[in-house]
Amino acid sequence: MGFNCGIVGLPNVGKSTLFNAITTAGAEASNYPFCTIDPNVGIVTVPDERLDVLARIYHPLKTVYSTIEFVDIAGLVRGASKGEGLGNQFLAHIREVDAIVHVVRCFDDPNVAHVDGSVNPRRDIEVVEAELILKDLDTVERRLVEAERRAKTADKKLKTEAEFITRMREHLAGGRLARYLQLSGDEEAHWLRDMHLLTTKPVMYVCNVHEKDIAGESHHAVMVQEIAAKEGASVVTVSAEVEAEIARLAPDERKAFLNDLGLAESGMDRVVREGYALLHLITFFTVNPKEAHAWTVRRGATASQAAGVVHTDFERGFIRAEIVKFADLARLGSEQAIKDHGLLHVHGREYIVEDGDVMYVRFNV
Repeated sequence: MGFNCGIVGLPNVGKSTLFNAITTAGAEASNYPFCTIDPNVGIVTVPDERLDVLARIYHPLKTVYSTIEFVDIAGLVRGASKGEGLGNQFLAHIREVDAIVHVVRCFDDPNVAHVDGSVNPRRDIEVVEAELILKDLDTVERRLVEAERRAKTADKKLKTEAEFITRMREHLAGGRLARYLQLSGDEEAHWLRDMHLLTTKPVMYVCNVHEKDIAGESHHAVMVQEIAAKEGASVVTVSAEVEAEIARLAPDERKAFLNDLGLAESGMDRVVREGYALLHLITFFTVNPKEAHAWTVRRGATASQAAGVVHTDFERGFIRAEIVKFADLARLGSEQAIKDHGLLHVHGREYIVEDGDVMYVRFNV
């Protein structure tokens, strides 16, 4: 089961530098618009101290962390929705991701050109959002033509769908993102999902600041935080250049480097963790002498669905799931102690998996 975040923004905001730091994939980065043409893809491990604790308890031969995919998408410019720059490619790539990481330039540097000549985070965010809205408006208008044609029949449901699409067109035409349209019922939610609109995707803002502002708040970053607060979006402040330096260091040198900067963890760890939360993902674990493994499912997944992530046979032949809560296991220190305290729980296929569950699946095929 793959989950991915698309890294977007105007040209020269630090997207590719950030992507390199996250994934150490070596994506090309330079002081020119459209440096990134085809999207670069990197698979990143999700930091999780709980898995380290499980590894210390079980001493497995291998430890496998959860992962999330980041896609570095070409920089967007005004007119992208009409094909300007690399607009059509840019927007097609956004349609394929689950969530958007919107990198916003929050630093002044005369040596790094800005596509609009000056640094203004509010304007930059509005440019990107406007192009996404315009593309969605085009999608909705084409869908509406088809819906109105079908609504000429006596089918009341088809007429209701056409009315919903009309309401969405008016909403977008007012400069509002699709995800803020108030829906009434599951049917409208289904119609909305079926349109695959760009502005329904959850967004995280990443403020790319100068190194001197990494431990504080630049006025540019404050502007982004105010915008995000109104939208209910998450914000992470990083210095892409600093993160690139951290990525080049050996693991045992990184902590000292972060301490010198007054940071408890890297910005990249925060970006990855926030991306995980943005997609409403949770982690459950399987452990045995061979492997301690973190697995990813969407919040609300059932035990049988989670079992299917581990192996399709587990879901097909699911009998029951034996669940231990991570906090109990970490506190007591062994599986035997868990049993002695009566903390091994047995659940059927409809059990809703919780973040941190340690699961053993009984199955038969």
